[in-house]
Amino acid sequence: MNEIIINYNNQKKDVIVLENGKIVEKYQENDNNKTIEGNIYLGKVINVLPGMGAAFVDIGEEKNAFLHIKDVLPKASEITGNKNEKINKNDIKKYVRADMPIVVQVKKDKNETKGARISTELNIAGKYVALVPNSKFITISSKINDESEIKRLKEIVKNNSSENDGFIIRTASKNKSDEEIINDIKNVEKTYKEIIEKAEKLKKEKEKDIIPKKIYDVGGIVNKVLLGFTDNIDKIVVNEKDVYNFIINEYENLKEKTELKENENLISGNIFAQLEKIKNRKIWLNCGGFITIDKTEALTAIDVNTGKYIGKDTLEKTVLKVNEEATIEIAKQLRARDIGGIVIVDYIDMEEKSDEAKIVELLEKELKKDRAKTQIVGFTPLHLLEMTRKHLCSN
Repeated sequence: MNEIIINYNNQKKDVIVLENGKIVEKYQENDNNKTIEGNIYLGKVINVLPGMGAAFVDIGEEKNAFLHIKDVLPKASEITGNKNEKINKNDIKKYVRADMPIVVQVKKDKNETKGARISTELNIAGKYVALVPNSKFITISSKINDESEIKRLKEIVKNNSSENDGFIIRTASKNKSDEEIINDIKNVEKTYKEIIEKAEKLKKEKEKDIIPKKIYDVGGIVNKVLLGFTDNIDKIVVNEKDVYNFIINEYENLKEKTELKENENLISGNIFAQLEKIKNRKIWLNCGGFITIDKTEALTAIDVNTGKYIGKDTLEKTVLKVNEEATIEIAKQLRARDIGGIVIVDYIDMEEKSDEAKIVELLEKELKKDRAKTQIVGFTPLHLLEMTRKHLCSN
């Protein structure tokens, strides 16, 4: 049973996703510091830094947003984007100049030390597809692996959308009817048209004296989470009437599944205990080993330890047992904490390459349960496992 709890208390909104009573995802939003990731702004370029291949843009937030050249250039590949391109051969001054108005989308939220990371490539997410304007690529979620279904979905999108726009076909589209997907395509195209019309109107009104303006709001944490679960949720419990009204008005199919328990504390007992565990740096494993999770600005480091576990057989089997339990727990924690970016795992050293291969295979299996995009690079020469995960929502 999949359940979502939305608890509003002291200007904080907690969104918790449960699978059979176990917390698998958890997000928090503060009224005074709402997430802006995904929002679209008509910004104003403040200064251009050719030496950094970047520009700073005023989007109306406390800190100016950062725009890198690779987020201005058209994507070279539908698979790698601009990852393999020689970005330094391009001059950012060809694309932006000081004081110019620019439509941008926040791709990484602001934090205490930095402004938001933005892009001129927009992504308008629907239930089943995401529109990427002015791109001719049609890509599909890697979690859909049935060839006939992939072909069907791509044909639907290709035959019912503008050839000048690109689309990302989301996991939720699997086995949905043609009509449902076509309606979603029309909805995101309509949204994009409204965004551009609003931006053009503001440009004409303000002329050169442009005041940064938000022109599209993704709806905060609640909407971002619901978009990923609209067809795969059994129950929603919420304790705040405005949030309740938003859900039943915006999501017709969730009306009967949504329950209002106004002003009740929905985080107590077992839920509270699970949340406390997610906050811990050290997480104990059933075997007696443990992992520690340390998040830095550059990456997240996870260390695996034998702890109290001494094993019953050989050292190799003892090490593999702890590493396997750790792998299952690591996959859970990445999802529950919505850890994004580079992740380095320092497993207990394994002598056999075949044991490392077993760990990679197990991690791949466990990460299939995660809605986020993940990539396992593999073990480095120092026997550290390297991977990346794209977080779903800002915390």
